This record gives sequence, structure tokens and C-alpha cells, in this order.
Amino acid sequence: MAARSLSERNRTTVIAAVFVLTCMVALTASAVPLYRLFCQVTGFGGTTQVADAAPGASEGIVTVRFNADTGRGMPWEFRPMQNQVSAHLGEQMTVFYEATNPTDRPITGTATFNVTPDKAGPYFAKIACFCFTEQVLEPGQTIAMPVTFFVDPELFTDRETRELRTITLSYTFFEKEGTTETNSAALDSGAAPTTN
Repeated sequence: MAARSLSERNRTTVIAAVFVLTCMVALTASAVPLYRLFCQVTGFGGTTQVADAAPGASEGIVTVRFNADTGRGMPWEFRPMQNQVSAHLGEQMTVFYEATNPTDRPITGTATFNVTPDKAGPYFAKIACFCFTEQVLEPGQTIAMPVTFFVDPELFTDRETRELRTITLSYTFFEKEGTTETNSAALDSGAAPTTN
């Protein structure tokens, strides 16, 4: 009887451990999407907002600076085509970044982005951006990529942000894993490269 009781306790312990481990794996898998959603809704960590249209220019001007980086192993040359612009609050602006693929293979890239200071995130809205989709550059290709944005006039009415006069928009391009081989095979067969 004692042996059976011990066996049942061991089985219960194993089942509980497996359940906890499964829950931990599920939480880990959902952490990144949930964090992204949280950042997009709140602007936390300098995450920008997405909008359909700008409200129109109003009083107040901010300087928006532009920054470009590449992730480790990404061979692209990537830069803003202008260092900064002066924008009226609510004014729709379009600027361009340039990327060059200096290699002899097609590369698919994805861009992450944020603004600094972080507290400006809820007030920086993009209408269109190259970062919304993957970008495929053929060997030696250079492209100009637009970003259309505005800074919400409420930036100057919020106690936490009303002193801000300069915002920096930063992008980092990463090579999408697993696409180089697919694109190379497509080029070899004469087909158009994919953007998966």
C-alpha cells in the first residue's frame, strides 16, 4: 500500500512538473508578440504609432533626427538620406532612407524601429514605412525607402513631453534568416526571388 502511495505521488509530481514546464514554454513563445502589442498600444520603449492620416500642421516645431544601423552579420549599407528635418506638429512629412546590397547574393531584410526619448513614442505616428514589409535587395542593388510620419500636437500638451524639441527616429536592419538560400535558388532557376 505504501509503495502504491509513493508511486502515485511520484506520478502526480511528474504530471505537475510537465504542466508547469508546458506553461513556461507557452508563456515564453507568446512573450514577444504580447510585448510588441503592449509597446504598440502604449508607445513603451519608444515604439511608434501607426495612423491613416496626419491631422494637419499646427503651432509648434520639433526637430526629427534620423539614425540607421544594421544588425550583426547584415552586410547592407544603410543610411538616412537626410540627417534631420524640422516639422510642425501634426504636419505630414516624408523622408527617405537608402539601402545598398554590396554582396553577390539577394538578401531579404527586416527593420526594427524606435524613437528616443522613449516618452515620445506615443506621439510619433507613421502613415507609411518601409519597415512595415520585408525588403529584398538584389546583388549590387540600391533603393530609396520612404517613411511618412507626423508628430502628434498633443506632444506639447502632455506634462511629461511638452519640453521635447528633438526626437530621433532609429532603424536597424536585420537579415531575415532562411531567405538567402531560397532567393539564390530562385535566381538560379530564373524565377523571381521570394519575400516570404
